[in-house]
Amino acid sequence: MSQMRKKIFSLLIGLFLLALIVSPVLAQDYSFAVTAETVTVTITPNGTATIDYSYSFNNNAGAHPIDYVDIGMPNNVFLLSNITADVNGTAITDIQYSTVVSPGLTLGLGSNAIPAGGSGTVHCQVVRVIDVLYPGTAKESEPYASFQFSPNWFDSKYASGAANVTVTIILPDPNGNETRFYPPKNWPGAAGPQAGFTQDNLVFYRWQATNADAHTQYTFGASFPARLVPADEIVQPPPFDLFTWIGEHIAWFWIGFFLLILLVIYRSQLWTRKQQMEYLPPKISIEGHGIKRGLTAVEAAILMEQPLDKILTMILFSVVKKNAAKVVTRDPLKIEAITPQPEGLQVYETDFIKAFDSPLPVGQRQALQNLMIAVVQSVAEKMKGFSLKETVAYYQDMIKRAWDEVEAAGTPDVKSQKYDEYMGWTMVDHDYDDHTRRVFGSGPVFLPLWWGNYDPGFHPASMTSGSTVSPVSTGSIGGGRSSSGTSLPTLPGGSFAASIVNGVQTFSSGVIGDVTGFTGGVTSKTHPAPVATPSSSSYHGGGGGGHSCACACACAGCACACAGGGR
Repeated sequence: MSQMRKKIFSLLIGLFLLALIVSPVLAQDYSFAVTAETVTVTITPNGTATIDYSYSFNNNAGAHPIDYVDIGMPNNVFLLSNITADVNGTAITDIQYSTVVSPGLTLGLGSNAIPAGGSGTVHCQVVRVIDVLYPGTAKESEPYASFQFSPNWFDSKYASGAANVTVTIILPDPNGNETRFYPPKNWPGAAGPQAGFTQDNLVFYRWQATNADAHTQYTFGASFPARLVPADEIVQPPPFDLFTWIGEHIAWFWIGFFLLILLVIYRSQLWTRKQQMEYLPPKISIEGHGIKRGLTAVEAAILMEQPLDKILTMILFSVVKKNAAKVVTRDPLKIEAITPQPEGLQVYETDFIKAFDSPLPVGQRQALQNLMIAVVQSVAEKMKGFSLKETVAYYQDMIKRAWDEVEAAGTPDVKSQKYDEYMGWTMVDHDYDDHTRRVFGSGPVFLPLWWGNYDPGFHPASMTSGSTVSPVSTGSIGGGRSSSGTSLPTLPGGSFAASIVNGVQTFSSGVIGDVTGFTGGVTSKTHPAPVATPSSSSYHGGGGGGHSCACACACAGCACACAGGGR
């Protein structure tokens, strides 16, 4: 091997060995246990706080030396000159504001760093920490000062294991019977503290737990009469300022603002839709006396402000049952008058048949709107002097009695006969579709004689005298006999009800179009919206208020997730 190759080979070996040496060092991270922690917070008679920490560290083998200790503080109102610290009794001179914890301080252990596998005790005291007291909110006979305090905690990825933790709060009360403590939060020990007096005859509360740890936030608090400290040492919340509040909550402000706009639009649309669907004249609601009897099912449905597409379907069935018209096609809906016309038709039934003389849907729609306007106005005229409330209750009872007649029938053919007889009134029921399904279930409904006039797909097998169609159908389910002896086909109750509902949908989609728009055209004539008139008005405004802060948000380390013994 040449000399050059030997040098290159030796260099590569040297770099490889250096990497083996350096890599473990670079891979080292902080990993330690706090076996004991003692924290004492003293509220002095001058209203400031003295905070004293003592930590017993066991640094894990192979871990990074504990060369820095970061400790969170209640706020930034403290001076480095008011801090003393030591490690194993040796003074710590490198004390800085922390760049890891804010607000907080950093203790640089320097040559006294706790090595891997070693142990040591770090002690720190901070005097004259101000702005830690706040007005109490509990009901007392006099004003109280209060505070909350969370001892500094370390990041759980660095600190592990249980610790014997002792937290003491000393208050400026020489009597001890006027102070209050707050049950600690997250604390694994007893909520009730040990209480006593210091050598200076000041009351103290002490909590101690051997199963605590140094990586969990615990919160303690207390209150005492405000007269025991200078009044200017109690932080008074600033008066409420709307613009400041908006600035601090601008995101939520805009979210709430847009939600409010959407709510206003939604409510406005609901109100508009409700107004459009209320087609009865307002004067009909003026209380009269007594019940208006003699209304038809269609007129009763108008009185109850049933949807107009449903009412038009009721009229369709009425003219079909009376053999005055028949459905030629369903899509598009085409109705053809039967001649000669039977006697005794209602005016709205005659107008309904004439509406379909128009070859175009727009003409039919306009004619049907005029028909409904006339019916609504007719009902309003008939209701003059009568009680709307009593009359509606009367016809609701009539609907119930109609269903009772149907349900009381003992056999399917009698039930179908009663159903046909009271069909106009049962259709007024808001729950008509589901009620029909419940009454008949999967049982049969014997189709009435007029069914062929309604269903253009119905194919009769024979004709009977005096009828347009005879209800004999191939593929019928079950069967019955008419009064003339003709077989009657049947449908399951659910299918029969669905066929009626399809009639309503046919009007909605194929004839009148948008139900809301159609009803709005009727409402504009029968129940027009009031027109605003100019009037003088005045506006009185004013405001004010205040903001009250809850008991002290002065938490040492509240914003702290310390990086363990270093960075």
